[in-house]
Amino acid sequence: MAVIDQYFQHLVSGGGSDLHLSEGQPPKMRAHGAVSPIAEGVLEHATIDHMLREICDPKAYERFLEKGDLDFAYEMDEESRFRCNYFKQKNGLGAVFRLIPTEIKTIQELNLPDTIETFGDLRSGLVLVTGPTGSGKSTTLAALMDYINRTYARHIITVEEPIEFVHRNKKSTITQREVPIHCPSFADGLRASLREDADIVLVGEMRDLETISLALTAAETGLLVFGTLHTNNARKTVDRLVDVFPSDQQSQVRTMLAGSLRGVVAQLLLKREDKPGRVAVNEILVATPAVSAVIREGATQKLYDIITGGKEYGMQFMDDAIWEKLVGGMVSPLEAYMKAIDKSRFRAALPPEHQELGNSGGGTE
Repeated sequence: MAVIDQYFQHLVSGGGSDLHLSEGQPPKMRAHGAVSPIAEGVLEHATIDHMLREICDPKAYERFLEKGDLDFAYEMDEESRFRCNYFKQKNGLGAVFRLIPTEIKTIQELNLPDTIETFGDLRSGLVLVTGPTGSGKSTTLAALMDYINRTYARHIITVEEPIEFVHRNKKSTITQREVPIHCPSFADGLRASLREDADIVLVGEMRDLETISLALTAAETGLLVFGTLHTNNARKTVDRLVDVFPSDQQSQVRTMLAGSLRGVVAQLLLKREDKPGRVAVNEILVATPAVSAVIREGATQKLYDIITGGKEYGMQFMDDAIWEKLVGGMVSPLEAYMKAIDKSRFRAALPPEHQELGNSGGGTE
């Protein structure tokens, strides 16, 4: 048993989501959104160095010491798997470990809108799941991949950094590849998948021009491509994809995106008011002829009206989803206000002690 496993066991039994280890500080755990120490005394260099080395491939650890960052996954036992991020910081070494549930929940068990599942029924195109770090994008995508795996006989290739949820073959055949162990980059993994008889490709992160360009091409040529971006809503997602390209290519990219985009699922996690834990809220854009026309024109400001008027297609605006959770008593007025796009809509719901927030400006984010 590795020395660090005692902390992982504490995390699992305490219902935590993340373990934080930093040289010069006590070990800490995140539970239900808040971070707090789980032991007294600070971590010395020799202790943290030993713990980090013990669960890591020696060559990878040397690479981390040289470059200052490392991502990989560690399996303590059959029930407990962790996404590991090593980094260097002011006081020395540091690491954050995210507990990955080994059981993949369904879209229904996650209380996500049913529209999300319909993206798994598509045969080609581009579907993006977006949101800030720690908003549950990987969990939503794992549920979607599992739905396809249970329902269709397809070849699914995932390119991840690291592999989080481990999928067993059901009706589909799933090939999971990890960056940089199985392929040097997301772009390399995506390019290789075009030669590997894939029906569906999941790209863990679309963060550079090459990866985004390859994803658009793959979607155009008949693959169903799922990807993630760190954007908060559908409009910002479309703008980010286009803005990555040089200005002289953007018109062509808008045309490609208008033809291949099938949907955007933006996700945020809100702290619950009614019980411990967090709840997901989603903005959903479903590609319709109107959406394609707006993308082609570069008039993404019109997406707001299309989403709010597109309920019959399963579309949902982020602020409407947040409002629903507020009215249902699941989240506090302050939490809703802080996460909302149009702050003015939520200002009146703020309690007296927080009214100065609403009066300090900030209409729409």
